[in-house]
Amino acid sequence: MPVKTVSKVSPVIEEYLECIYRLQEKEGAARTSSIVKTLKVAPGTVTNTVERLEEEGFVTHVSYRGVKLTERGRRIALQVVRKHRLSERLLVDILKMDWDRVHETACRLEHSLTDEMLKHMEEALNHPKTCPHGNPIPDEQGGFSEEDTLPLSELAEGGCGIIIKVVEEKPELLVYFKKLGLVPGAAVRIVEKPGLNELVEVEVGKGRSMLSRALASVIRVKEVKQ
Repeated sequence: MPVKTVSKVSPVIEEYLECIYRLQEKEGAARTSSIVKTLKVAPGTVTNTVERLEEEGFVTHVSYRGVKLTERGRRIALQVVRKHRLSERLLVDILKMDWDRVHETACRLEHSLTDEMLKHMEEALNHPKTCPHGNPIPDEQGGFSEEDTLPLSELAEGGCGIIIKVVEEKPELLVYFKKLGLVPGAAVRIVEKPGLNELVEVEVGKGRSMLSRALASVIRVKEVKQ
């Protein structure tokens, strides 16, 4: 299929490429149903847009397997991710917004930021390496370094770790995690993992809480050997 050239990437294309990047990072590929759920648009709209993205050389789409970014699409997606995560840092660090309320605002900001604005923003923020949720901020070339982590749900019973990042940014989850103290930088210990039980008991500071394994899986930790 011949690849068309585009003179400018629209905010809609940026939004789709960012969405596909995030889903691909979590699931290996972005299924159409996941894109529909994430962007809250009609299935037909997603199908048409994905076809357009494939024609323009931003993605590849394999039936029943999902959508993946090409190198060209990934470069643009990382630029958008960089703008998004720096915007979140601005909103939390400078404007003092809660970490559960910045995602949607950052989505609106990211499409209006110029390279010059982004440079000044990064300098004002003292070149942060992660967003407020602990996820890495790509540099100008799209590169980033990231610590080896594993899902909290995979720590063994009695195992300890330091929370590095939260990979699911739904507001209700972030409010809940903050209430429990499950934030980047916090030390956490698995108290109990009943064999057939879907719940995991965790300890943060002096408090203990029960989490479903699904919730524990979106919290990534660096294991601390004892």
